[in-house]
Parts: sequence; C-alpha cells; structure tokens
Amino acid sequence: MADSASGTPRSQIGDYALIGDCETAALVDRTGSIDWLCWPRFDSDACFAALLGDETHGRWQIAPVEGHQVSRRYRPGGLVLETLFETETGAVALLDFMPPRGEASHVVRIVEGRRGRVALHMQLVLRFGYGATAPWLTRAEDGALRAIAGPCMAVLRTPVETRGANMTTVADFAVDAGDHVPFVLSYQASHMAVAAALDPFAALEATDRFWATWLAQTTTSDGPYAEAVERSLITLKAMTFAPTGALVAAPTTSLPEQFGGERNWDYRYSWIRDSTLTLLAMINSGYLAEATAWLAWLQRAVAGDPADMQIMYGVGGERRLLEWTADWLPGHEASQPVRIGNAAHEQFQLDVYGELMDTFHQARLAGLEAAASAWELECVLVNHVAKVWNTPDNGIWEVRGPRRAFTYSRIMAWVAVDRAIKSSEAFGLVGPVAVWRELRETIRQDIWAHGFDRNRNTFTQSYGAPNLDASLLLMAQVGFIDPMDPGFVGTVEAIERDLLVDGFVLRYRTEATADGLSGAEGAFLPCSFWLADAYAMIGRRDDARALFERLLSIRNDLGLLAEEYDVKAARFAGNFPQAFSHIGLVNTAANLGRSGKPMHQRAANA
Repeated sequence: MADSASGTPRSQIGDYALIGDCETAALVDRTGSIDWLCWPRFDSDACFAALLGDETHGRWQIAPVEGHQVSRRYRPGGLVLETLFETETGAVALLDFMPPRGEASHVVRIVEGRRGRVALHMQLVLRFGYGATAPWLTRAEDGALRAIAGPCMAVLRTPVETRGANMTTVADFAVDAGDHVPFVLSYQASHMAVAAALDPFAALEATDRFWATWLAQTTTSDGPYAEAVERSLITLKAMTFAPTGALVAAPTTSLPEQFGGERNWDYRYSWIRDSTLTLLAMINSGYLAEATAWLAWLQRAVAGDPADMQIMYGVGGERRLLEWTADWLPGHEASQPVRIGNAAHEQFQLDVYGELMDTFHQARLAGLEAAASAWELECVLVNHVAKVWNTPDNGIWEVRGPRRAFTYSRIMAWVAVDRAIKSSEAFGLVGPVAVWRELRETIRQDIWAHGFDRNRNTFTQSYGAPNLDASLLLMAQVGFIDPMDPGFVGTVEAIERDLLVDGFVLRYRTEATADGLSGAEGAFLPCSFWLADAYAMIGRRDDARALFERLLSIRNDLGLLAEEYDVKAARFAGNFPQAFSHIGLVNTAANLGRSGKPMHQRAANA
C-alpha cells in the first residue's frame, strides 16, 4: 500500500520496533520513521499517528537521502534500537531510545557515523490530538524549537540547523565516520517552564544501564529459549506503566484484526482477563517487585461494589473508557473505524471474577505480601459470584452480539469459588467454606450437563450450541478438569479439527458465532501458545515443542509479536506488540523447559 501523502511504500505491522520509558511507547519503522507516539501516557492522545494514516498525521523520520540498505537490532539486553543504514558512500547507525522518565519524557535519536560520509534528511511532523492539531512553533532563547498546542508542549534540541517547510520541520545534514549527531524531543505540559536540556549521551549510558540492571534480575537466563524469553520480558516491562504497575495490552489502538475491516480496537488499557498469567510470568521469571505492583494495581482498580467490576481499566485504574471514532484518520491500510477508548469496559464478563480470585490465590502461594489484605474483598467477590454465576454474559472475547451462557465463563465462576476454598484451607482464612463447596459442585455439574457435547466428546463455546472456542484449552490449566480426562483430550482434538488454520489457532469461527461484527480475523497468537500448553499437559510434548518453535519463527526480526497472525498473507494483524502474546511465550517456554511450570501451578490440587 502506498502512503497517500508521499506515495512511498507503507510499513506493515511487523516492520515496527518498540521503544519506551515505562510510561509510554513509540513505534519506529525500518525507514527511521517514528509513526506512533502517545504523550505523556500510553493512553494519551498521539502526537505521531502516521501508523493510522500518513505522514500528514504526524511522524519523525531521519534517514539517508540516497538509496540504502537497512538492518537493525536491539542493543543486547535492553530497549535501545540500532538501525544501520548503508549507502554507496558510507554507513550510519541511528540509535533510538526513551530514557527512564525523569522531570520530562524524552525521545532521543543519535546518528553515529560508522563509515565514509552519508547525507541525511530529517523531517519532524508534530500533530497533536491523533493527527488533528498542528502546533504553534517558536524558538526558545537557547535555540530549542518549542511546539505548543493547548496543554501539550514538545521541545526539539539538536545541533543541526532546522527550518520550516509546509507545516513541518526539516533538516539536511551530513555525517562522517566518527561523528555523533543527537536529536532530543522532549514532552511536558505547556504551562510549565521548559525543562533543562537533556545530555543525550549520558542518557544513552543511563538507559543501557537501567535495562541491564533490570534484566540481571531474571531467572530465565539459561535454556534453549532464553533469548526469546528475555526479549519478551523486556517488551512486557516496557509496556508496564511504572507509576501504578498496570500492564497495557498493547501500546496501540485500531491496528486491524482484518485488513480493511471493522475489527479495530483500542488496547491501551489493562485487562483483568490477563491477570493470572501475567502474575505467573513475572513471578516465575524472578520479577517479584513487578508482580507485587501488578497485584496492588488490581486491588485498587477493582475496589468497590463487585457488581460494578469491569473487565478492563485505565493504567491509573480509570473506569470510564468511552469509545469514540477519530474519523479524520483513514486507518491502517484503510481499516476503519479508528477507535479511541473501548466500549467493552461496560460489558459483563463472568470470567473476570475467577481470573481475579486465581491471581490473589497464586500471589499468596508465592508469598506476596500484597495478597494479605485482599481476603475481605475476595469474600465479597465470591458472594457476588454466587448470585450471578448462571447469568448470560459477553464472554472472554467481549462479543458485541447477544449475551449467552459461555462455557468458559461458567468454568471461571467455578474457579472463583474453588480458589476461595483453597485459600481458606491453605492459609487459615475465615469463610463459609461448606457453602462454597456446595456452590462449587453445583457449578461443576451444570457445566458438565450443559457445556459438554457427549456425542462429539468435546466441551462447546456456549450452552446449547455446537461451536468451539479456544478458551477451552485452559480448562485443565485452571484446574477444572484433569488433563488426561477423555473430555479434555477430546476438546483439544476437536479444537485441532475446527479452529486450526495452517497450524495456528482461531479464537472461534466468526462465521458461526454471532459476535455483532462483520468479517473475519486472524489467528489469535495467545491461543496458539495455549494449544502448545495443552499438548504438553496431555503428553504430546513433541507437538507442543513443534508448535512453540513455529510461533517463535514468526516473530519479527526484533523478537516482537502482534495480537494475531494473518495466515494467508503470512504477516501480523492486530495491535502491536501484544502483551498477551509475549506472556504466552514466557509461560509456554517455562512449561516446556524449566521448573515452575505455570500450567501446573494453576491446576495444583484441583
């Protein structure tokens, strides 16, 4: 697809790299263009939105003027991106990074001369409000370029002479071998005095040191999948909002699940659905501080009446995530609408109660102190589950069609009660255990009576319907059923027959499930990791390893994964990078390799 403004080839989802400062993140493509950045938070308005439009909606590119070849990598053990441009006259490296947040947030770009002499062009197109607002530009006394629009201010500092051109800022310069030319773009509120200039070279050292120190804590530094796991852990850390401990599902919105279609969602929020697998990935990798912060954020976010509990929250725990359409943006590869906010926050999802209860239980087993104060809340949650467990809901996949009795939702209601019983028994916590045991058995019998198709020997997506759902791959992992039970083995085999597309797993068949949307979607990558886990649990370890290694093979050149994979086009779809995909990678690697296997941790003593 061509960029409508310039006619140049448009980058695909997998062409992007991630940089971030643990409060927001930017996406950089192979051409040296930053096409996405929300400031000051992950869920703030974007000031670079070319990812969902073209260069007129905001981007920042630094690249050679003449033809060149490109290669790139992350500097080992961190999140400093190094893009190497090689031309006929020489070679330069572009270092892109965001230092750990201080007084202001910064994007630092340093051009290093590696060989010969290279002429380069810089184009800065700042457009606040998701590409809608061009700022007013002025020069500060120190020569810095200041861009202001309403509450937002960005300040560019560089020794390179810049000039205005057609509502953009451009520069032409040359770099010789051994030269180091910095560019620093800083963000702060427009009513504040401009912060002191950042030393870009000291910031580079500090950023390398920050990531090296953080990665040194990991317990995953050995085994055949160590490199993939460590890159995933760095990616997850980069998508963690440091002030609160929340983990965003992705730093992007509206990257399409089907190119040209309407399945475009804002993922810059934190989902309760992901909480247990997120916690176990952190704990098993040695990151107890992150696990504790995540747990504390969960407690704060869900505090209040359990009837008001949401399926997702903002990174600060915000509840009102109103969905609207940025209709001036054409969308990534003409995929519309471009949605800001997520209306699914208003849905009723029964599974989140079980997910939250399991998270608290696993935290107790790991000895996290933050879990000690959660018991009163948990008792209230279980009492609420007792009232609503047989109420139709929207399901784990947030379908926008009619509510129904989703089997996985009922299983997670069972999990909520089961974890209350286990926590009481294991830790001496006071609760009506006898009542809970009776409720647990009632739910279990209901699921077997209405969610299991005995003729086909498989559990189904919802009561009274023949459709399948990939969430059922988690049944044994959450402890509802023994992995060697014929009913679970039969479910795995049925999902293989019905939901596999070229070896990757669909969440469900969109043509068979009334989800309120048109079109289809790609294979949902977390579900493919779940299939690998299920294979391992039923003794098909060779199949598990083969699927896992195939999933590793589709990562982009920097080790990043999106939400989905378009099998026909052999490329990524959906928001990027996707935390749930990288959580799946970390946990499946643990299941196939080292001790502390999350698939057994959740199912223990079931």
